[in-house]
Amino acid sequence: MTATLVAKGLAGGYAHRTLFDSLDLTVAPGDVVGVVGVNGSGKSTLLRLLAGRLAPQAGSVGLSPADAFVGWLPQEPDRRPGESIADYIGRRTGCAEASRELDAAAALLAGEAPVDDGTGGDGAAGGGPDDRDPGDVYSAALDRWLASGAADLDERMPAQLADLGLSLAADAAMTSLSGGQAARVGLAALLLSRFDVVLLDEPTNDLDLDGLERLEAFVQGLRGGVVLVSHDREFLARCVTRVLELDLAQGANRVFGGGYDSYLEERETDRRHKREHYEEFAEKKADLVGRARVQREWSSQGVRNAMKKSPDNDKIRRKASAESSEKQAQKVRQMESRIKRLDEVEEPRKEWQLDFTIGEAPRSGAVVATLNEAVFRRGGFTLGPVSLQVNAGERIGITGPNGAGKTTLLGALLGRSAPDSGTASLGASVRIGEIDQARSLLLGSRPLAEGFEELVPDLSTAEVRTLLAKFGLKADHVTRPVGELSPGERTRAALALLQARGINLLVLDEPTNHLDLAAIEQLEQALESYEGTLLLVTHDRRMLATVHTDRHWKVVAGTVTES
Repeated sequence: MTATLVAKGLAGGYAHRTLFDSLDLTVAPGDVVGVVGVNGSGKSTLLRLLAGRLAPQAGSVGLSPADAFVGWLPQEPDRRPGESIADYIGRRTGCAEASRELDAAAALLAGEAPVDDGTGGDGAAGGGPDDRDPGDVYSAALDRWLASGAADLDERMPAQLADLGLSLAADAAMTSLSGGQAARVGLAALLLSRFDVVLLDEPTNDLDLDGLERLEAFVQGLRGGVVLVSHDREFLARCVTRVLELDLAQGANRVFGGGYDSYLEERETDRRHKREHYEEFAEKKADLVGRARVQREWSSQGVRNAMKKSPDNDKIRRKASAESSEKQAQKVRQMESRIKRLDEVEEPRKEWQLDFTIGEAPRSGAVVATLNEAVFRRGGFTLGPVSLQVNAGERIGITGPNGAGKTTLLGALLGRSAPDSGTASLGASVRIGEIDQARSLLLGSRPLAEGFEELVPDLSTAEVRTLLAKFGLKADHVTRPVGELSPGERTRAALALLQARGINLLVLDEPTNHLDLAAIEQLEQALESYEGTLLLVTHDRRMLATVHTDRHWKVVAGTVTES
């Protein structure tokens, strides 16, 4: 089914705060709309509104036809205790709900259950519980069940999981999976779905390069409309046909035609024109104000001189001086009138930017870390034997598929676990700064400021709050439990730690996950000026192309090769 989603005058936010308003958006079949904006600008809120999971503060969201299938993939995997992989996929594809509706309709048709509300099984409003014919309800539910793909989901599921490299039983618990495995199951659910409109919130998080390519092919091949939020610039450049920008600083939103790279160019041109327009206005106004001030001074000085020099009986000179003063006053009034007639141009507000540097400690020893024929076993997984050496000042990029052992390799180099065989050692005077995938330095129920202070005891409470504020974490963030912060907010707090601490070994494991686009660009700039040792694990293709590295390690099935 082809479907169109239309948002009119939409406003969204939380509590008494409005993040965006007067938003109009039409998503037709074949449209791929990328939503961009700084963290906290309302991107996830918008997707929830479009999915019908939140009520708007104003405006409306409509579907044509009204019974179209809308699928929403939230930012977090949303793993529920006791839920199996099969149950998770059934829920995420909408097949489970369609099956429940069909069972209820079948029971109604058999006279075994009453109609429970005044809406038809296809979501269309009815006239009341007694108005609907059970046969019509069943027919609509059957159509929806077939359209969802529920009829053959159990047959399609094993092949899709295997194609993604997941040798997992369908009854395995979702909570037992690693982050990378959960991301692949989420991707499988998306690939198995048959939605008419798809809403994707950070679908690239935790996906490896193969997963990213599969996701791109899926999005590019969809006939229906797509609205997506992503921090992956290459993914945006390859997939989106339009860009919706939520500008929190200006309190505005705008749809840009063309792809992501076209949006970047148009946005830069638009901002430059606005700045030039304001500067032209400000310069003209300042010139008129200055000239009016000079005219007033001349007028006042002329009156004073006339009073001093003109004798009382010199009527002709007094008259000439008065006329001259009146002319000067008239010029002042004309200048002030010109100032009032100027069309006021509001100064463009500067965008908030994450502006930071990485604190550096004195250089470590010449050898930072070594592994010699080291083997590490984790359950059924084995890394190694591997022999590697990291030298001071080296910049090493690390890539590989999910589950290949990249995170295990980082832990081995940092001395977090002893090898089952072989040797591993960490060099002298190594001071580590790390952002791991789980952002595990900042977790739990303690307030952010309190937990942060414990990690940087040399900073006072005021200094900690000032530092966090520079990373966009204000008063309402620092007093909240860390566990209640969004992934993006915890990532910014982790970046603040890198600035507060002096380090000479920087370890980044998928650092772009949950960061907004502006923050990613700022991180890349900080990495370029950082002179210590760097271990960088990322699947962000533009970051791999932008950040200079001296060496590249590829990890596949527990084996490390250098290229």
